[in-house]
Amino acid sequence: MATGPTNTAWTRAALPLCLLGVLDTDEKSYGYALLSRLADAGIEGVKAATLYPALTRLEEEGAVEIEWGAGEGGPGRKYYRITDEGRARLHRDRTAWTAFTGAVASLTRTDEPQSAPPSAHTSAHPGE
Repeated sequence: MATGPTNTAWTRAALPLCLLGVLDTDEKSYGYALLSRLADAGIEGVKAATLYPALTRLEEEGAVEIEWGAGEGGPGRKYYRITDEGRARLHRDRTAWTAFTGAVASLTRTDEPQSAPPSAHTSAHPGE
């Protein structure tokens, strides 16, 4: 469930990891369905102009492969499928992401005091 607007820079940084995660659970998927899965998970507002370049980069890196298939009552559709290299990257990136978000969480805790005692903020030299 979304709790507010998603930070665009964070979304772009995490998008390849999220796409690989979705493709790892689905046999194959296409652009609109991927956008829907992202939105359902709370990553809203991803535009096609962001999605398709990310998928192209994943394909160029060998993490996904493309397959053309018949569209539902319309033109053909481009389907994306994760590769073995994509699964290996997913595992590496998931591990790195968990470590990174853990570090960020430890630095931004709201259940512990964030500021030093007032005496630490006062200058030893009055007037400074």
